[in-house]
Amino acid sequence: MDQVKSSSTVTHINDQGSRHLSQEEIEKLIQQSQDAKQHAYCPYSKFRVGAALLTMDNTVFRGCNVENACYNLGVCAERNAISKAVSEGYRSFKAIAIASDLKDQFISPCGGCRQFIREFGLNCDVYLSKPDGSHRKMTVDELLPVSFGPEELDMKKVFSSP
Repeated sequence: MDQVKSSSTVTHINDQGSRHLSQEEIEKLIQQSQDAKQHAYCPYSKFRVGAALLTMDNTVFRGCNVENACYNLGVCAERNAISKAVSEGYRSFKAIAIASDLKDQFISPCGGCRQFIREFGLNCDVYLSKPDGSHRKMTVDELLPVSFGPEELDMKKVFSSP
């Protein structure tokens, strides 16, 4: 990875196009998630979360959690980043990094975000991080085993007669 190009909405990470990320690329993606965390709107929980999603062409979409006084209308950082990418036409992703302020524990996506990440395949690496930059790499399948995805909708079904 040679450089990171950034604008207010999208970042590009230059690499050789491989799905495998170098340690430097992982560190830069985690830093992007930590930077995204700075924009979190969380006046109720005070729990900041940031996410950085890396597409197959090395574009990075960042997201943060956005809370709402009507609690169930809040949006998680991971879903925010994925929705930004999808709204720009992306459907395939290499990796997502997640950051929070938890000092002694890696931040993990909530169940809803696990399913949201799963929607776009099982091949996206998920980097759970701590504020010091340390991380744990997991697969979507490890985070959501025996998952339900779009391919199940195309499977043969049994219909009962009335």
